[in-house]
Amino acid sequence: MLSKVSSSAVYGIDAYIIEVEVCVSRGTLPYTVIVGLPDQAVKESRDRVRAALINSGYRFPSDHITINLAPASIKKEGPAFELPIAVGLLQASRQIDTPRIKDYLIAGELSLDGRVRPIKGSLSMAMKARAEGCRGMVLPAENAHEAGVVEGIEVIPVTNLVDTVGFLSGQLNIAPVRLSLEEVFSSTSSYDLDFAEVKGQEHAKRALLVAAAGGHNVLMIGPPGGGKTMLAQRLPTILPKLLPQESLETTRIYSVCGLLGQGHALVATRPFRTPHHTISEAGLVGGGTFPRPGEVSLSHHGVLFLDELPEFDRNTLESLRQPLEIGQITISRASSSVTYPACIMLVGAMNPCPCGYFGHPRKECRCTPHQIQSYVSRVSGPLLDRIDIHIEVPALEYSDLTKGPLGESSERLRQRVQRAREIQYQRLKEHGITTNAHMSSRLVKKHCALDEQAEALLHQAMMELSLSARGYTKILKLARTIADLSASEDLRLEHISEAIQYRNLDRGLWR
Repeated sequence: MLSKVSSSAVYGIDAYIIEVEVCVSRGTLPYTVIVGLPDQAVKESRDRVRAALINSGYRFPSDHITINLAPASIKKEGPAFELPIAVGLLQASRQIDTPRIKDYLIAGELSLDGRVRPIKGSLSMAMKARAEGCRGMVLPAENAHEAGVVEGIEVIPVTNLVDTVGFLSGQLNIAPVRLSLEEVFSSTSSYDLDFAEVKGQEHAKRALLVAAAGGHNVLMIGPPGGGKTMLAQRLPTILPKLLPQESLETTRIYSVCGLLGQGHALVATRPFRTPHHTISEAGLVGGGTFPRPGEVSLSHHGVLFLDELPEFDRNTLESLRQPLEIGQITISRASSSVTYPACIMLVGAMNPCPCGYFGHPRKECRCTPHQIQSYVSRVSGPLLDRIDIHIEVPALEYSDLTKGPLGESSERLRQRVQRAREIQYQRLKEHGITTNAHMSSRLVKKHCALDEQAEALLHQAMMELSLSARGYTKILKLARTIADLSASEDLRLEHISEAIQYRNLDRGLWR
């Protein structure tokens, strides 16, 4: 007898429908085969399904069993097909009658005792089920909150095979999980850190405010212990709050990687990822035999912080150029390619020299000029070209650590950033971009006109401070953001002057 069960799988972060076909043929030697380009984990499913059926009180058919995962042209991976295979076997062997089976997608991993284990990518699967017009989806209970934010479908949580069969046969009623996207989002969109906790480093805090307002990438240079990591950790707290659609996009990536955590329905705060400098290229931008998102995609709509930037492998750093330029990363394989979103703010941190104490007021640096230049040069020009702000974070003085009044809170800074972002959105929305950092040369020329005084200052800076040609456009973009923070339509002398201060590497301070 033949049975068909609808399931789903994920490629990249998008789900697609899988039809699990189970054929039980009598009168031949007992044998079970899974076809449809299964990987090793899928092939092993037959043994887990056999044990789960027997330990749940059902009979495993002693016949020739063919299990087909269609479409057969796409390679299948992972254990998410075990629950639909088990249901299909029970139906094909006439042990159960499941009138509800045509209305639901089914996905889940089985343990040997029949319990249903969580899977990856359930949010994307639920969104696909809704798009296909399905009534709902039967999922492991641990994934129910994640998929429950998708409106318009029923998400049925199950804990074991017996409950699954009971629901599909109509003998057991299980209440669907329904969550309000707005309520979940509002209850979890808070941060534990605050910018008011940072003492001193007023110049660096101002630079990060400008970076947040304009979506600019940042490189912080300073000795150990100056507060570079502390500043970077608090940058997400002053970025505009995630929109619900942005939250869903980011959550889908975490869902595919299995990083949401039990009971978490959404990623409601902007991600902050800080990989170690020994990370591989595949770990940073994604890859593998079955492509998986890397740290760049896990930072989508958030901050990717690379501490000790020159210590990263050069080729690994160069792989960042595509996502920084276009906001996505494409991983190609011989048979296919997959594209992951990667709209990020890059924040790098590095010491000014190999020992870390060049320019320190109290500790002596023993590095030679050649060693210092070689160290700084580990970060290539093309990558630096995609970083708008280069700032120095000097060592803190004792008076900075003991002063009483705290600085502005993250909430107040976020409000200023939000106002500046709204100005940019109104100016640039017809061009499909939202921040000054992504303006093209044509838009820079259109929206960054200078008066005579500002033009004279920028010309003088180019000539006397050894500013590079690529720094010219960056300074204009930064000046535009600084003007937006002060709600100024025109670029004035003070805007250009401040923007020049944020291009330390172009000014040749480490050469």
